[in-house]
Amino acid sequence: ATVPKADLQRILSKVVDESFNCLSIDGDESTSDSVVAVASNQVDEPLDMQEFEDAMMFVGKGLAADIVRNGEGTSHVMRVQITKFPGTKREARFLGRHIVNSPLFKCAVSGNDPNTGRLAAAIGSFMGKYMPDTNLSEMSLTLGGRCIFSKGKFVLEGDEVEKALSQHMKDAEFGDSTVFPPHQRFVEIGVDFGSVGGNVDLTILGSDLTQEYVVVNADYRS
Repeated sequence: ATVPKADLQRILSKVVDESFNCLSIDGDESTSDSVVAVASNQVDEPLDMQEFEDAMMFVGKGLAADIVRNGEGTSHVMRVQITKFPGTKREARFLGRHIVNSPLFKCAVSGNDPNTGRLAAAIGSFMGKYMPDTNLSEMSLTLGGRCIFSKGKFVLEGDEVEKALSQHMKDAEFGDSTVFPPHQRFVEIGVDFGSVGGNVDLTILGSDLTQEYVVVNADYRS
């Protein structure tokens, strides 16, 4: 199928914006980070452009998740789903990265510790610094699909809930001896701004912070 260059560039830019640009391992970036789409122009078949775009998006999101999953020392992948964000897509992306790059929260995830305070603190520090006038009265947070914060209050229901949240994290863990990730599960985090929010929905991926990550990067050149 022949895809005009302009269409291929448009589709690739959209895919990158919603996949590779929506992940963070540790907040650092390499000067060689690149995404390239190569077309051979050797197949002459009818093309449904929407189907092609959907396929590109599916592949892009899958590859982006694999980058996080195969990160140095990664034992959990966090998936932060932000809904009804009252700002721009760029600001929503920054919020998601602020969450997955929080050292305290990353360590909590690594230890299967459902520390809801650290999650709320990561969100609060971003909103307080960069969007202090935002109405957060309808905000709700979920962890593993379970509501943990709603309308300004934590929803804490005792030890059984704590154990269930910790088990959710354990189920998403790879294990120390893993050579290649044995599954594609996530630590699921939801941030919903509610009826007073906006129209931006975005998903951000990130990794935990493990002892192996520190060892790998501490000995990188030695």
